[in-house]
Amino acid sequence: MRRLSLNARQMQDAQSSDQIYVVLFHVEHPDLPTPIRLSTDNTERLSAEPLVYGTRSTWLDADPVTEPFLWVIASAMVPSDLEDAPAAAQVVLETLDHEIVRLMRSFSTPATAHMAVVLADTPDVIEQEWAGLRIVSSDTNAGEIAISLSREEVEQEFYPSGRMTRDRFPGLHL
Repeated sequence: MRRLSLNARQMQDAQSSDQIYVVLFHVEHPDLPTPIRLSTDNTERLSAEPLVYGTRSTWLDADPVTEPFLWVIASAMVPSDLEDAPAAAQVVLETLDHEIVRLMRSFSTPATAHMAVVLADTPDVIEQEWAGLRIVSSDTNAGEIAISLSREEVEQEFYPSGRMTRDRFPGLHL
């Protein structure tokens, strides 16, 4: 069962609300000097020249003043909370800058991504979080980049790791 903050429950129960959900992304890779922080909402203006919007949050120990989550035009499909479904997500970024495409094509090993859902008014209160997702694919066309994220499949883990013999598990054979 998922726990939601009082603000999120009130927003969902209200007939209309001025609050919106925001998805924050934290992407890290050994080849990156600093993590990439992205937001799906233009919560506040961060700078006038160049014009940059973003969300200030302390999620994953980010400094809200110097490390804001930059706004990108994106749509996100967050992982479902079903028990037998893998934690898979998809993010579709609009390609407004060709540097994004160049950056996505520069990696040969998968990057690690973390996702969090917050409310725009309370970006430090995490409503839902998915950590340790791997970027498994990125499909680029003329106007957008579709990025697929997933966790390692539980089915790939070795179980049982060894045989339950008397030498390894003496308590089982009394």
